[in-house]
Amino acid sequence: MENKEYFFAVDLGATSGRTIIGSIADGKLEQEEITRFPNNLIETGGHFYWDIYALYFEMIRGLKEVARRGLTITSIGIDTWGVDFVFIGEDGAILRNPMAYRDPHTFGRMEEYLEKVVDRKTVYDITGIQFMNFNSLFQFYAMQQDGNVAMKMAKKILFVPDALSWMLTGEAVCEYTIASTSQMLDPRTGDLSDKLVESVGLKRSQFGRMVQPGEQIGVLTEEVQKMTGLGAIPVIAVAGHDTGSAVAAVPAKNEQFAYLSSGTWSLMGIETKNAIISDRSYELNFTNEGGIEGTTRFLKNICGMWLYERCRKEWPEEVRQLSHPELQGSAMQVEAFRSIINPDDKAFANPPSMIEAIQQYCHQTGQPVPETPAEICRCIFDSLALRYRQVFEWLKEFAGFDLNVLHVIGGGSLNKYLTQFTADSLGVEVLAGPQECTAIGNIMIQAKAMGQVDDIWQMRKIIANSVDMVAYHPTADRRAWDEAYERFLTITHQA
Repeated sequence: MENKEYFFAVDLGATSGRTIIGSIADGKLEQEEITRFPNNLIETGGHFYWDIYALYFEMIRGLKEVARRGLTITSIGIDTWGVDFVFIGEDGAILRNPMAYRDPHTFGRMEEYLEKVVDRKTVYDITGIQFMNFNSLFQFYAMQQDGNVAMKMAKKILFVPDALSWMLTGEAVCEYTIASTSQMLDPRTGDLSDKLVESVGLKRSQFGRMVQPGEQIGVLTEEVQKMTGLGAIPVIAVAGHDTGSAVAAVPAKNEQFAYLSSGTWSLMGIETKNAIISDRSYELNFTNEGGIEGTTRFLKNICGMWLYERCRKEWPEEVRQLSHPELQGSAMQVEAFRSIINPDDKAFANPPSMIEAIQQYCHQTGQPVPETPAEICRCIFDSLALRYRQVFEWLKEFAGFDLNVLHVIGGGSLNKYLTQFTADSLGVEVLAGPQECTAIGNIMIQAKAMGQVDDIWQMRKIIANSVDMVAYHPTADRRAWDEAYERFLTITHQA
């Protein structure tokens, strides 16, 4: 194993990060985790920050470890969460740790910006991005209004994966997929919108040159080479937004598929050649994020296992001690479709008690109130599957091709009950896996950049050969699901 050439992936989430190596041989991908570490949110001075230096330290630690083991590294790629950014000063130094998207400084600022600066419809028509108060555009506006000194003094502004690449190479770039999360990118031009950049007092020249996934950013600086014991290894722009890398790893056979990235939150969408920006997409709050090979990830955020996770924390100790299969299995013994909720109702965004919020919703809509953990769990799973159907039906409106398969990726792909419900509700084949898709996508984009893979479809074929996918087919009474869906539409309209 030690004689192979490896791709080195840095995969950073909002709570933890890891470094992974991967290699391709005989049409299959092999992976190994090198390091894993926490990503700590730091609260100080009334704000929340990310520790960019700690993340850099962990990258270097991973690189030192592969050098110690004598492994040959072909290239390096970095993916992270979206929207956040780093300010770089005139002297080339970082101006403060980057503020985190969870910081409350944006509360109310999105509405203020859309009322006073650029109106909502104009922002959507330019970007095709759904409105969230923490999008970079509204973070910049909040900082401008607050007189943020780091923003005033910044010569360069780099999104988090680009900032980490800059720390390794000295090259300042603006990677397309991460830039698309900012709500400042115009997918028609493929660049940041001057109108939106200037609306918050910034200039396009402060952001790095735009690069696409698969382009080389630079090589390790001499400083990093000395620290790690490695040579001038290329650093590749992968899909810097972790969801972009995850969707790149969907093991689809052709373009006619939908995907569901399933975890605490669910992202359901399709891959399209061009952004879909219309009155209908605006009305339904769909988003257009950058993908690989010039594609767009047209998707919608759906509340996922957040409902279940929050309820589980509230249940008594004896319930929490049950395994997920035990608790979810008990939910399969209770009446189906007894109580239905809209998982995306604002009542479930962050209530003091999720159990009470679900019970109150059912009471207010004239339904039986779920009492036991099994009843509440069944309510959540039934409702998620019905909400997935609603979004899937909308996607079919936009797709322009037949949607007859849904790929479920991420941790939620292991939930066999919800995945089967999804197949039953949608009436299509559902393919579950891979679970660790972000790192796989990161590695495969590097492989393509370095000439080991020809295109996205060869990438996906290798991934399909390398992971165990589980196929779920509709098995339940179709009429029962159709009737439940009609009830879902009625109840959620009333709520």
